[in-house]
Amino acid sequence: MTRPEILFPLFASLETLEGIGPKTAKALGPLGVEKPKDFLFLLPHTGVDRGRKPSIRDVIAPTTVTVEVEVGLHLPPRQKGRPYRVNVRDAQVEFQLVFFHARDAYLRDLLPTGQRRVVSGKIELFDGIGQMVHPDHVLRLEEAGNLPAFEPVYPLTAGVTQKLIAKGIDSALARTPELPEWIDGPLKAKEGWPDWRTALAQVHAPQGAADLSVDTPARARLAYDELFAHQLTLALARTALRKGKGRSSRGDGQLQAKVLAALPYQPTGAQSRAAAEIALDMGSPLRMNRLLQGDVGSGKTLVAFLALLVAVEAGGQGVMMAPTEILARQHFEGLRGLAHSAGVTLDILSGRDRGSERAAKLADLAQGRTHILVGTHAVFQKDVQFHDLRLAVVDEQHRFGVAQRMELGAKGQAVDVLVMTATPIPRSLALASYGDMDISVLDEKPAGRKPIRTALISDARMEEVVGHLSKALGEGRQAYWVCPLVEESEVLDYASAEARFAALRAQFGDAVGLVHGQMPPADKDAAMARFQAGVTKVLVATTVIEVGVNVPNASIMVIERAEIFGLAQLHQLRGRVGRGSAQSTCLLMYHAPLGASGERRLKVIRDTEDGFRISEEDLAMRGAGDLIGHAQSGLPRFRMADLERQAGLMAIAQSDARRLLADDPALVSPRGKAARVLLWLLDQDRAIKLLAVG
Repeated sequence: MTRPEILFPLFASLETLEGIGPKTAKALGPLGVEKPKDFLFLLPHTGVDRGRKPSIRDVIAPTTVTVEVEVGLHLPPRQKGRPYRVNVRDAQVEFQLVFFHARDAYLRDLLPTGQRRVVSGKIELFDGIGQMVHPDHVLRLEEAGNLPAFEPVYPLTAGVTQKLIAKGIDSALARTPELPEWIDGPLKAKEGWPDWRTALAQVHAPQGAADLSVDTPARARLAYDELFAHQLTLALARTALRKGKGRSSRGDGQLQAKVLAALPYQPTGAQSRAAAEIALDMGSPLRMNRLLQGDVGSGKTLVAFLALLVAVEAGGQGVMMAPTEILARQHFEGLRGLAHSAGVTLDILSGRDRGSERAAKLADLAQGRTHILVGTHAVFQKDVQFHDLRLAVVDEQHRFGVAQRMELGAKGQAVDVLVMTATPIPRSLALASYGDMDISVLDEKPAGRKPIRTALISDARMEEVVGHLSKALGEGRQAYWVCPLVEESEVLDYASAEARFAALRAQFGDAVGLVHGQMPPADKDAAMARFQAGVTKVLVATTVIEVGVNVPNASIMVIERAEIFGLAQLHQLRGRVGRGSAQSTCLLMYHAPLGASGERRLKVIRDTEDGFRISEEDLAMRGAGDLIGHAQSGLPRFRMADLERQAGLMAIAQSDARRLLADDPALVSPRGKAARVLLWLLDQDRAIKLLAVG
């Protein structure tokens, strides 16, 4: 497939634009400007009011002002390194234009004494005299009409000026063709969006600050184009994945019934709904690619296990993968009882298995004697062969991008994939990261889970907290005590885990354990195991316990210096308690005085346990990239769309993209062909490859 000819001018070399040579082209790289089209998508972030004023007397310095002046005397510097000054007078007052390192002849030519000019720049007061240092514009009266009343301001980088960018944008706009419309007609009319080319012209010529808002029709349209192209790529990936030979895995429900009968509680409505959605997907001839999204303690493991049983009922095998060995072991321990009640063979494969033990496990797997395997990513090594793998469940901590999901599908014959995530992600981000998947959400807590009491307390009341802890330990309860950093550091006064461990040990003796990220894995596992077994009563830890470990008897969570943790982290940490029948407490200890954002975060955590609400708040406070970490999130970087403020557009883009592909899978209708142009325009190479294969 080749790029459509209509786009050639926008994909030419930058040096084909007026005023751009090799050096400038190189300097533009950091701004992401490599082709003329990139200029079009470099949007202004603020603007400067260049509306003309009669005199600088009417303005409050320092501020940018545009005014007509009569040029007076030139005052060249008497000593080297001093500034060059030019006296000017507007309708009411005199002031000075100031230049550094300027050539005399150049300035006399630019500002001839006795003539009138329009100057625009930042006015400041020095000793009661107005000064404008290096005006942004010095124009003859006949040129002044070209100065926009409101000038857009673009992001800059070394060696690049506003003037250069404005020129590049004008030059790129001049060669921008009208393109066929890829947006659905009724949607475009309903939203009042302009045509693509008109939208570009409007965003680069704002008439005032209001035109810089993401909500203007022109900006919203360009954001939608970007989100639509992204969702079209994901929808094509989803179609390609499903086109791969899928297999229908239909269970008869017998094993699931045994497990449900053995449970001491009723599954929630959300669990039953998700299990039914998954079973329906597995029964269809298309490949399943589903995300199971649930908050801490919403019961994802049970839903995943019921799905694994569908695979076994259908005569196949299932695998559950965890990101770390400690979590794989925990899943294994947790599922053992359920597997036993269903009469299903469950095994675990990890990096620890060696020699004959490993060989025996592999033989059981290859012969089909092992029905369900739990493990880390080690289960995808070459020598691990399944007899008939039907379902892979991935317990993911954002380590699994679209590319890995596609790789996973290649192992085994058309394996159905279920990805579990314990991080509640706002819907817009879930669609950006997992738009190629279908999503099941667990938004109810299992019955009998008591809410966790959360309180804010200053670290000045440390003794009081330790006193309460002593009483609770006397009642047979267990506690986590989370500290922000491992070692004492001169620079940071954060209480360290080592020091806190020593202090609590002095008080409670051997009942205190320690676990942190810098310990050897075997020591970490041993410390966790002692706490799980109830040998240690207080576990002092860094955030390594944020993920996954289950100790139902632990009902107290103390988080020291809570104000320096992120919302998602605080929510995950709190979710380590409240897993048993006892009333649980989470104490957020902060160091006064609290900053505004620290206080806002702590209050959000105190006031709600709803992970989805917390994640929306987190998104509003921190922004999409920080929320899940750009590097590992697989989250695309959008140039025109703002995921925080345009979340609603993402959902529309997803349903629109899926609908277009359902009606026109090869994109050959007029709108389909226009959509192909959009994919080329926005560099969605993966989508283009998928179309070529299709």
